[in-house]
Amino acid sequence: MAVVACGTGRSTVDRALYTTSRLSTWQEPRPEGMLRVPRGSITMGTDSIDSIWGMPQVSRTVSVEAFWMDRHEVTNAEYRQFVQYVRDSILRERLADPAYGGDERYKRYENKSGEPIAPVLDWSIPLPREQRATEEELKAINSLYYTHPITGERRLDARQLLYRYEQYDHLAAARYEHLLRPRERNSTWHTPAPELPMISKDTAYIEPSGQVVRRQITRRLGSAYDFVNTYIVAIYPTEEVWTTDWPDASNATYQRRYFTHPAYDRYPVVGVTWEQATAYCAWRTMRYIQSNKIPEGQSVEPYRLPTEAEFEYAARAGNSHQHYPWSAEGMLDGEDCLCGNFMPAEGNYTADKHLITAPVGSYAPNSYGLYDLGGNVAEWTSSAWSLSALQGRDGINPVQEHSADRAGDYSAARKVVKGGSWKDIAKYVRANSRVMEYQDRPRSYIGFRCVRSLVIP
Repeated sequence: MAVVACGTGRSTVDRALYTTSRLSTWQEPRPEGMLRVPRGSITMGTDSIDSIWGMPQVSRTVSVEAFWMDRHEVTNAEYRQFVQYVRDSILRERLADPAYGGDERYKRYENKSGEPIAPVLDWSIPLPREQRATEEELKAINSLYYTHPITGERRLDARQLLYRYEQYDHLAAARYEHLLRPRERNSTWHTPAPELPMISKDTAYIEPSGQVVRRQITRRLGSAYDFVNTYIVAIYPTEEVWTTDWPDASNATYQRRYFTHPAYDRYPVVGVTWEQATAYCAWRTMRYIQSNKIPEGQSVEPYRLPTEAEFEYAARAGNSHQHYPWSAEGMLDGEDCLCGNFMPAEGNYTADKHLITAPVGSYAPNSYGLYDLGGNVAEWTSSAWSLSALQGRDGINPVQEHSADRAGDYSAARKVVKGGSWKDIAKYVRANSRVMEYQDRPRSYIGFRCVRSLVIP
């Protein structure tokens, strides 16, 4: 007798009803560097009192749809690509600026059909090398760097590396967009149409002085553009975290070398805020669209930070009884080595064979094939912090997002951080552990990885 998994048989719906707009394939290609996490359910938190750590009994069963997740944290080398893209974008703008020579080759003013368009950067034109650059080109190149007055070291001017992007708030649009259509606003014939709601959106701009202004505006819903948020983010990592987080430690070498030296290419990027991590996701989405030559107007699932539920589900590999990414309780592998990069005892940072972070993938993956979901660096999630978050969530694809107003209560800028890091004891490496950090605070022990929602066949 054949055994069939429940609910996985082929649909017997009449296919003749659905032949007008079929896609050529339902198979979504695997995004580079990502693995598929299957849909499933998990009991988040803990359903019993933890006798070891004294954690209270707080739990909730949730279900998540399948999604793509990076195999490991975003590395220094990967994040440097983002920095270099922003640097080169600014340089191309300046090379086309009359103040720096006005070379119009670096911009396109027509599309492939010869029709006029708003000027865009032309990335097909190679940038000049400093050894062969003209005086105007050298002026443009040098404008992006500064020289330390004491050491003479020449470095990128991080203050100039601003990335501007826009994000359409699909969730808000799904809730309110129908209100823009008068006939749909009024569900009955005999009652007046409801007044359009007030909508809050994020906006950003640069003042003539060069100061970046980011604020939240509230106005009455007027068009679909009210769901478009604008951000301008300084994207260079804060290298000083190695000394500000550890004021009594001799970590100056990490501050100078960790992000820029090729020896640390495969190490997870740190010193990035939640805002910078979110900007990286937006940039990665844009590059995905460009590299795959996706036609204008065709939507794709964006890269984003995982929700708290997605992170915990992936870390536990869908098993509510698995407290660590590698097992239920133990912290040692078959060779009596630690299963991750964390601090097993006070002050003993090298028990895992590393002093600070470790190259990504240094330890065995969990059963989903994902690396470092416990230890190495703690990771930003998209979820807003709340002590009562588990009780107040929906049970399906739970999300708790909040856009903090910079002029408002700073406590609203707290985000959930998961996974624990190289500096943490085992308690914080547990999959159900959650801590918070403010979205604009970089740390030497917080990094991130990306996810993408999966189009289920």
